[in-house]
Amino acid sequence: MKLKTKIHLFSTLLMLVILTLTNTGIYFVYEKLAYDTEYHQLKMQSEDLVASLSKVTGQNPALVLLAYLPPIGAVRVLDSTGKEIVESTTVEGMRNYQPKVEPSEKYSIDEFNKTPAMVINMPIIWTDGKVVELQMIQLLTDVKHNLRLLMLILLGVTLVAMIPITASSIGLGRIVIQPIENLIQTMSRSRQTGNYEKIDVAVEGKDEMAQMGHEFNDMMGQLECNFKKQEQFVSNASHELKTPLTVIESYARLLSRRGFDDRAVAEEAVGAILGESVRMKDMIAQMLQLARGQEHATFNFEKTNIHALVEKTLQPMRQAYTRDFILEGNEQSVAVTDPDKLRQLLFILLDNARKYSEREIKTTISETETNVSIAVTDYGNGIPKEAIPQLFDRFYRVHEDRNRKTGGTGLGLAIAKELADGLVAELKIESVVGMGTTFRIIIPKEQILTDF
Repeated sequence: MKLKTKIHLFSTLLMLVILTLTNTGIYFVYEKLAYDTEYHQLKMQSEDLVASLSKVTGQNPALVLLAYLPPIGAVRVLDSTGKEIVESTTVEGMRNYQPKVEPSEKYSIDEFNKTPAMVINMPIIWTDGKVVELQMIQLLTDVKHNLRLLMLILLGVTLVAMIPITASSIGLGRIVIQPIENLIQTMSRSRQTGNYEKIDVAVEGKDEMAQMGHEFNDMMGQLECNFKKQEQFVSNASHELKTPLTVIESYARLLSRRGFDDRAVAEEAVGAILGESVRMKDMIAQMLQLARGQEHATFNFEKTNIHALVEKTLQPMRQAYTRDFILEGNEQSVAVTDPDKLRQLLFILLDNARKYSEREIKTTISETETNVSIAVTDYGNGIPKEAIPQLFDRFYRVHEDRNRKTGGTGLGLAIAKELADGLVAELKIESVVGMGTTFRIIIPKEQILTDF
């Protein structure tokens, strides 16, 4: 059964049950009120009759009973054994009607000729001084007619009310189901066409259905973005790996043809193969690190002397590349961070600065009340302003031959951004074309110590 049908049936049946219970309650309340009204009238009439009988002296009591006889009913006087002493009636056949009233009840409702009859009993003193029982019977023809009319009205109201109720349940079903159907159709089209289609959602919509539509569109947009990034990553990775493999294959063929006869050719080929192999190995390691992401990285935060950590990072760089790596700043700067991951981040930025600058590399430490800043500055060609937002994208190059000449993989800054996010640090870039570039790491001095 479809959800729309379930909504129709449930809402319609629920309202039908509510209307039925309500109308049944109205009917029985009206019936009780009608009977009580008739009872009070009949009781007052019987009390008047008792008062009149107490004044009878030498007069036939039957005449008094006749004077207080109900319009449609009977009056009886019964002795202690229930035997009839005198009776007056206006209804044919009622002499054989013998109703009973329980002592605990004020009145009883019996049926006489398919008409409800109200019976009340009341003790009185008869003319001979004995205590007898006065029984008055009233046929409730008007009440019967009114109850039947009320029942017809309530049934009519129920039937008429079910028309807008059914229409509203259909409308409710459409309101609820239409966005779901649109969602199903959009997902089906997306599956068949391979596109990331979105559904039309009212901008001003605030209900749950509109929220579902917005969330779906946001999810589809994110999936499309991630798919394009993955597709671009695979394409770039294939291209980057194809190049060193081509170089290795070419030099291997050269080595196979001439390397055994010419030592210079062999040394050139082996050097090229070794260099490209190392570069390809580094690229694969970096791609694996990016693929694992931060969910597999553990960050252990502790209070760290930033100056000492940076100096420890610069020392092997000076020895390895015989370059001037200058360090300036406060030697007492302390922040809560992961020293190992921060060193890895600094290595990436320092190596990047070394590749694109022939002059000295300057590292400056500064601090505020809440943050410690590490600035790595090179004096190379700089980066155009329009290229800065894409620097952290995987395999992005400012110039096509930039990474090839420097031996880079195009993944270093992407890894640096991942590390900075894990360290809860901000990574900023300041660059002027022709003057140089500064990468600035802003680390909070205090933060919640936790393992990521």
